[in-house]
Amino acid sequence: MRLSKLADYAVVVMCEAARHCGGGRISASALAGATGLPVPTVQKLVSRLTAAGLLRSVRGAQGGFQLGRPAAAISLADIIEAMEGPIALTVCHEEDRCPVDSGCRVRPHWRGVNEAVRGALAGVSLTALAREKEYA
Repeated sequence: MRLSKLADYAVVVMCEAARHCGGGRISASALAGATGLPVPTVQKLVSRLTAAGLLRSVRGAQGGFQLGRPAAAISLADIIEAMEGPIALTVCHEEDRCPVDSGCRVRPHWRGVNEAVRGALAGVSLTALAREKEYA
């Protein structure tokens, strides 16, 4: 499983917002400058992240973006799902999208696998992701 570039960039943008916002606001152009991502890409990301409720847009002279809820209440799973939809390794868990007939013996297990992957990602908070790490 590999994240799309947009999902990867969304994690980077959310981490930057968590580091710099606190209760304040940050503009899309400031997020772009801090992350090294192009402004149009950041604008696309903040639009989708805002639609998902992970960011809140504030208009006006002192406007910008702020976290939609506390960083500790936003998980890696939330960010990925905002960009890519439900976390699933296969489409087999969906009744009408399984490419194999109903006699497949593996299909019943995918729901549990998908839930385990989502659970692992949900266990990683934005607070933990935004924390600066020191590398040796």
